[in-house]
Amino acid sequence: MTPPAALERGLEQLAIPLPAEARDKLIEYTALLAKWNRTYNLTSIRDPLTMVSHHLLDSLAVLPHLPLGESAQRLADAGSGAGLPGIPLALARPQWQIALIESNEKKAAFLRQASIELGLRNVEVHAGRAEAWRPASGFALVISRAFAELAAFFAACRHLLAPRGVLAAMKGRAPDTELRRLPAQVTSQVIRLHTPFLEGERHLVLCRLAP
Repeated sequence: MTPPAALERGLEQLAIPLPAEARDKLIEYTALLAKWNRTYNLTSIRDPLTMVSHHLLDSLAVLPHLPLGESAQRLADAGSGAGLPGIPLALARPQWQIALIESNEKKAAFLRQASIELGLRNVEVHAGRAEAWRPASGFALVISRAFAELAAFFAACRHLLAPRGVLAAMKGRAPDTELRRLPAQVTSQVIRLHTPFLEGERHLVLCRLAP
């Protein structure tokens, strides 16, 4: 199966319709990853077909479960790394404004270049640690893919949230032990995800400050 065919079939299984331009740019993004990987080691995955399942579809699987809808929203991707899940989300939802936060300067350089080459006008890159950034206004949602355990993620990023904002952590197995270490004032919701062509458990944990 070719990467474009795998992406199309995966999007059908996820029930996420995307225009042809967005699908093409998602495949273009994997080509950029493969190119920059030769120098910057952005991801351990080298095969473009595997990138579709482990990077693109894994990132997009959260879309139906994010408490945002399709209206204009501000999001932050904490510890974005190679742009996951932020860049696939930005391509799928061009009306969302997405900040990619990455402390590694080489990875931040890739994020800037990828944003330019993909024409992502809805993306900004912040090179620095999430804990130290004080943006002018908060985000409706801060998402992370393997940023840290839940309590550390909450401590590092809660200041980035707008009032009633949500922290969203992408996890493998259900993080039962991590959930018990969250502060008492945090409510959480665990959602089991299905990522096409990807074996193993995947979960999304939504965290909110209790009213």
